[in-house]
Parts: sequence; C-alpha cells; structure tokens
Amino acid sequence: MTPPSLTPSPTPPLNRDLRRPHARRGRLRSLVSGVGILTVGLTVTLGLAACGSGAPSGGDEATSAGTEAGSGSEDLTPIRVGAIPIGDVAPIHVGVKEGFFEEEGLDVEVVNTSGGAIAVPGVVAGDYDFAFGNTVSLMVARDQGLPLQYVANGTTTTGEEGKDFAAVIALEDSELETTADLQGQTASSNNLMNIGDTSIRLAVDNAGGDGADMDFIELAFGDAAAAVQNGQVEAALVLEPYLTQSLDAGLKAVSWPYAEAHPDLDIGGYFTTEEVIEQRPEDVEAFTRAMRKSMEYSQENPDLVREVIGEYTETDPEILERITLPRFKADFSREAMTALGEAAVKYGVIDEAPDLDALLPEGTE
Repeated sequence: MTPPSLTPSPTPPLNRDLRRPHARRGRLRSLVSGVGILTVGLTVTLGLAACGSGAPSGGDEATSAGTEAGSGSEDLTPIRVGAIPIGDVAPIHVGVKEGFFEEEGLDVEVVNTSGGAIAVPGVVAGDYDFAFGNTVSLMVARDQGLPLQYVANGTTTTGEEGKDFAAVIALEDSELETTADLQGQTASSNNLMNIGDTSIRLAVDNAGGDGADMDFIELAFGDAAAAVQNGQVEAALVLEPYLTQSLDAGLKAVSWPYAEAHPDLDIGGYFTTEEVIEQRPEDVEAFTRAMRKSMEYSQENPDLVREVIGEYTETDPEILERITLPRFKADFSREAMTALGEAAVKYGVIDEAPDLDALLPEGTE
C-alpha cells in the first residue's frame, strides 16, 4: 500500500549558516519562541505542534483553560499558570481536576499560551505566577540574564529507545538505520539552537558519532514528515501525535534522541522568577507540593491523562489512545541536566555551563 502523502507548508530555502553547530544566531529567538516547546504536541487541529506559533482553539493567545476546582472561592489564593495546551502539561490539568491545588489553598487558573513569546515575558511581567517551559529554553533565559528558576518538574523522556514520545524519522527505504547514521546528515527540528537539535547532537555523540557534523533546518512538526517524504531533509524530529501519524504513513524511526541523550532527560517544567520565590514562599511551596502530587498521580493513571488531554485539546480520540505518553516524575535529574547543559555549551546554544543551583529547585540531586 502506498503511504499517504503529507503536504508541507511552504518552507524557506536552506540557510546553512543558521544550521552550523556554533552559529550564535537564533539564540534569543529560541528563548522567546521555544519555551515550553519541543514537547509532546497533542493539538493537531490547533496547529500549535508544540512550536510556539498560532493561538489555541477557542480563544486568543492567552485563554482560560477550564479550572473549576475552587473557582471564585474567597478562601483560596488565585494563581495563574501559563501553559501550552499540549500533552506535557496534562498533570497540572489533572491536579486541578482532582482538587490537589485546592487542597493546598490555591485556586489555579491554567491559561493557554502559544509558547515562550507569551510565557517568559508573562512570568517576568507578573501576568502569570508560573509557566511551563522546556529545559534548554530556561538555560538560554539564564544565559541571557533573566532570573528564572524551576519550581517543579513537568515532563521527562520514558528513557526507552523504541518507545518514547519523540523520535527522528526517515523514509522506510533510507540507508539511515541508527542514531550514529545521522552524522553528516541534514535533519529538521521545530526550533533551532534549542532542546531538539541539542538532544539529537548529544544522542549522536553518545552513539559514537560526531554531533557537530550535522545540519539542521527549522520545520514545524506538522510539516516534518512531508519534508522527509519529498526529500527536503534526510531525517526529521517529530513528537506525538505526529510520531504515531508518521509511522502510520510508512516512515520509520531511526533514533530516539531524548531517551538516547540521557534516560532521565527532563524536557520541561514549571518556572517563576527569583523574586516570586523570595517574596511568596508559601505560595511557591503550596504550588510545588500540589504539582508533585499531580505528577505522581498522572504517572500512575495514564488513562486519566489521556482523558484529560482530550478535554483541553482537539486530538483525534483514536490517535490519542495510541500515542506514547511522556514520563511524569516529580524530581529533576541533575545528572541529565548537567549532560544537556554541557552539550548546549559545546554546540554554542549558551555561552557558559548553566548554574544548576540557580536553575533547579533547591535540593535537586
């Protein structure tokens, strides 16, 4: 059977200068458009593709996302959390649904954002008390002098090659078979100089290859499979649900970069400013406790996670049942973050190794 063709959006010509590993261009762009992206994108019809572009369905770029628990109660502290409506943030919705935040005295409003262009300045300006962002984007933020810090983990690779929510895909008859084969190839990622290309380069290094000997172009996840099919790139990074759809279309997975970069690689989490942490410790501690409980409960109840994702996204229920969910664990891995930070420095994403004591929650081991 001939695999269905996936038609890409128009894509600009390749710019090799932007794809070299030590190119400094695009770092600030990665910061403002990349926070909370390159995470499992479960909003196909929304067109977000976890790319930080476009607005969520049913509203503007910042739209209240159903928070019934404790709403309007004078006894609860109102908290606004910016989060892209994708699978990574399911635990916070689970926590609201199950009343975990209300138990901590918080009335949490999850506000749909379209990416870091809203989330980072929103937190800095105080429009949001917390927001979800990916780990490399927060490293870039710190590198650029923004006083942001994680207070709770959000999403982690499953650590299983062959069963993760992110993979590099290629044509079924491609000579690319393993991660090491990506050396010397051109691949796509949805943002340059961010967690996608950095983790792929690190995975190639770990496989015995040279991650520096790769080129990258920027393509939205929704366009990546078609770009592989028409020969624009040899390989492409895709996340769920695009991974499942790509495999259905006859493409193959040749690498699982998040899992191969480090089996405990944390992809994103919830952050705020150092000022909020210093001036509102009780609110931060309450949010963190509720978030940890939400993470643990979500990991133990995958069926509920899928149900909740279906409530705040427009994902095909049949696809939703088959996608691979990320791992939800309460604690960050300092070891994995160290490896990612070293790779980010090596490949020119940031200037200096991140200060993990300043970036991660206190006590992270």
